[in-house]
Amino acid sequence: MILQGKRVALPPAPVVHQQFEANAAAAPDAVAVVRAGRQVTYAELDARANRFAHFLTARGVGRAAQVGVCLDYSADMLVAILGTLKAGAAYVPFDPAYPAARLQLLLGQVPSLALIVASPETRGMVDSAGVDVVDLEQLTDHLARLPATAPDVRVTGDDVCYAVFTSGSTGTPKLTAVRHEGWFNLMNWLKLEYGLHSGSHNLVVSAFGFDLSQRALMTPLFCGATQYFTASRNFDAMMAYRILTQHEIRVVHCASSTLYLLVDWETARGGDALTRLDYVLFGGEPLKTQRLAAWARREGNTCTLLHQYGVAECTDVATSYDLAGYWRGGHDITPVGRPAYNTGIHLLDEELRGVGPGEYGEICVSGASVGAGYLGGSGPENARFTTIEVDGAPVRVYRTGDRGRIDQAGDLVVAGRMDAQVKVRGMRIDPTDIERALGRLAGVREAAVVVASTAAGETELTAFIVPTRDELTEDDVRIRLLQTLPRSMVPARFVNVLRLPLSPHGKVDRAALADSLEKQYAMSGTAQQPTDSYRRTGEDT
Repeated sequence: MILQGKRVALPPAPVVHQQFEANAAAAPDAVAVVRAGRQVTYAELDARANRFAHFLTARGVGRAAQVGVCLDYSADMLVAILGTLKAGAAYVPFDPAYPAARLQLLLGQVPSLALIVASPETRGMVDSAGVDVVDLEQLTDHLARLPATAPDVRVTGDDVCYAVFTSGSTGTPKLTAVRHEGWFNLMNWLKLEYGLHSGSHNLVVSAFGFDLSQRALMTPLFCGATQYFTASRNFDAMMAYRILTQHEIRVVHCASSTLYLLVDWETARGGDALTRLDYVLFGGEPLKTQRLAAWARREGNTCTLLHQYGVAECTDVATSYDLAGYWRGGHDITPVGRPAYNTGIHLLDEELRGVGPGEYGEICVSGASVGAGYLGGSGPENARFTTIEVDGAPVRVYRTGDRGRIDQAGDLVVAGRMDAQVKVRGMRIDPTDIERALGRLAGVREAAVVVASTAAGETELTAFIVPTRDELTEDDVRIRLLQTLPRSMVPARFVNVLRLPLSPHGKVDRAALADSLEKQYAMSGTAQQPTDSYRRTGEDT
């Protein structure tokens, strides 16, 4: 089964920063970035990025090189990113919101970095990397003497533009690379399909290390719009909502759990900043529609919710679905829609043959969005980038490891991970199915299910529940859950919590829940540990 996105011609050199340069030439005085009340125009940002690009090329940093960026959201971050692209190199985000130990682990995975761009606030986090660390503030005088025009560097659509870390089957972070052509194709699709323009101002609410954040950073500059940053390193719902209220923000990209928090904030205060947006583009984890239903159906809500699916190995977004179709009914699992331009979705069996209509198979992505692969990787994960035959022709695909089907309307439905299923009392179970069932129960705001193994080696399920009001009793939840699920799928324990923890990327941090279980059992003297299967499917980088 194949879903094929619309074929749209790309320019001979589909290079992302050249579109930004065209916007800067067309409207040099337009505001490119705003942070804490400080504005930088397109002309200023372009000139500063050009000077940094000349700085890099003078040091021999160019095509095939990788430049680390460890900065808080700011104009300097965009200077570093754009300057790196203009020099022909690729940037690698090192998120200063990560714990020090996590940053050290990531730095150890990229021994070939040419240098790292940092600030006085972040330099100490990356000093141990063993490569030069440069501070744009300290380079101000030197950069001012360099040309404000773009360097003469030939960049092609095949060149890598960025690489982000993603967790794999072993839990060890890997660096997956994206090409200019794929990134350009993604933003060109967003611009044309959804009519994004110079007024489609964006607010970044996700962490820098997240693959979603890379398109959130660049899409407004690709369209000639303004990029807004909060002054907080970590997501702050109050601060983000205040900016949405005070400025003409039209677009937000975020993880589903971040959207829930923004909706909660608006609902509790009776505001309308979210409802007045043009678009929220979100995804990255199974959708809990009950968290959005009442808000989405509010009278006067003109915000279009685009539920999207993709992976870091394939420029982040492969399909998109207007959630308005879901509220009309007829869906058990919320679809993620149809492919982006120049993108194919293939549903394949274990032998990499197409499955029939409506049948489940592994979701594989083909076309312009497929990335360049894992940098420096030689493990089995590289086999996920493979070639299949379609109508007698070879087609390069990325095997996502996700299980899905095409529904009767022709939309992709993602049912969970191929490797997320675990055996509980001899039965194969996907914890996501239980979370969906819990989310449909009255009194349950949201839930997350953790898989753990007892000292006897038996697998058990624990459900963490956020109640809408009063705490829920285990017996009550268990009895009601048994009305919709077989006994083998009903968790052994139910734990009421005030909220589900979020990772720096804004997703539910299941690893933190697993750790909390581990600590509880350690204090009670019970040797029970979260299983490797849970840690693998729940970890965020």
